[in-house]
Amino acid sequence: MDYRKIIDEIYREVKPMFGNGKVANYIPALAKVDPKQYGIAVVTVDGQLIGAGDYQKKFSIQSISKVFTLAMVMRHMGSDLWRYVGREPSGSPFNSLVQLEHEHGIPRNPFINAGALVVTDKLMSLYDRPKESILRFVRDVADSEDIYFDNEVARSEQEHASRNLALGYFMKSFGNIENNVDSLIDVYCNQCSITMTCEELARSFMFLANHGINPYRHDRILSISRSKRLNALMLTCGFYDESGDFAFRVGMPGKSGVGGGVVAIIPGRLSIAVWSPELDKHGNSFMGIETLERFTTDIGISIF
Repeated sequence: MDYRKIIDEIYREVKPMFGNGKVANYIPALAKVDPKQYGIAVVTVDGQLIGAGDYQKKFSIQSISKVFTLAMVMRHMGSDLWRYVGREPSGSPFNSLVQLEHEHGIPRNPFINAGALVVTDKLMSLYDRPKESILRFVRDVADSEDIYFDNEVARSEQEHASRNLALGYFMKSFGNIENNVDSLIDVYCNQCSITMTCEELARSFMFLANHGINPYRHDRILSISRSKRLNALMLTCGFYDESGDFAFRVGMPGKSGVGGGVVAIIPGRLSIAVWSPELDKHGNSFMGIETLERFTTDIGISIF
């Protein structure tokens, strides 16, 4: 498979599409990002790296971090986690409170904000130094020590965290949050502020393309079964209320973030990360999803 030719062609075709989305403006630090940026990185199980455009420029991964914290908690809690968070697509915006009232404080899935807060809450109970542990995990799976929290982004998110605070306190009223809510929001905002390049992001998802084994340190992150289940959750819930359309158009498990990043995998083959800050109406990168749809079409391979 000539991935270089395919990626270069997609990059040329998609790059003129700037202007079809808008950068996230509800977090002031993200609103300042130059929208006309676009990068692609593909990492294969046999060690190839193919990059195009701004694939080595750092950006805030935002909700993509939910995959890392979920993996960290799943490896300790296993099926016990699902007593506190569901596994169904929400069909609602990522920061919605609507379903929590009817479903007694149990979020639909780990990738909407409410579900991610529950996962981070569990992580705080499992790890003595949760922020340091998250950063260590991400550096290990990305095989890079050059990964940090963006303090400006974290601070900006905390200053505009009213909805997430409301979610946290609402779930705590149902007994579904154990830790102090302010401390929870601090950890959550920091995990979302992590900055990575497309190359680092593609590498960091290789353990999910490699059936749970980190190919860089040769340690097992998740069992084969748990890796499969995390991939299934990404396919059905990883793109908010656009998840069904993403599965229909692209056919890969993946996760998006409002920083404009999108990452997806084909198990046993590869990981691909795309960054372009302009978002569609669902909060997903417009050019990122366009790139991934063209990629699976051009290579003739998806998980289906």
